[in-house]
Amino acid sequence: MTLELSNLKPPPGAKKNRKRVGRGVGSGRGKTATRGHKGQKSRSGGKIKAWMEGGQMPIQRRIPKRGFTNIFRQEYQVVNLDKLNKCQPGEVTPDTLKDLGIIKSTRLPLKILGVGELAAALNIKANAFSKSAAEKIEKAGGKAEVI
Repeated sequence: MTLELSNLKPPPGAKKNRKRVGRGVGSGRGKTATRGHKGQKSRSGGKIKAWMEGGQMPIQRRIPKRGFTNIFRQEYQVVNLDKLNKCQPGEVTPDTLKDLGIIKSTRLPLKILGVGELAAALNIKANAFSKSAAEKIEKAGGKAEVI
């Protein structure tokens, strides 16, 4: 017999009937419906949270705490100088970078970093510049202007 779509069957034991619980005492799974007697897991809505560990010391209290998170930290979108070579000579603003697909959003402040070399003289407007980026822009004959 050849194997075709019309005569495909699952292997023996692969398909099981689902367990029908709470369908009377005669079914063998009635009364407590396989939940056992009493306790949190026998109640309706009695779920145990993923972080519950019984009497054990919870993991968030066991792990060491170090350092601190500065809630006033300023997140920048960073762009390296070599990416700016895609731009036309002239003025480069966050809007032009967004149109070229170099940055994703104009809402976050933009910072220019000095990785790579600049091919043309560009007048770049950004929220911040690294020292090396500002020097390379000036060296290429452009201008680094802070917005």
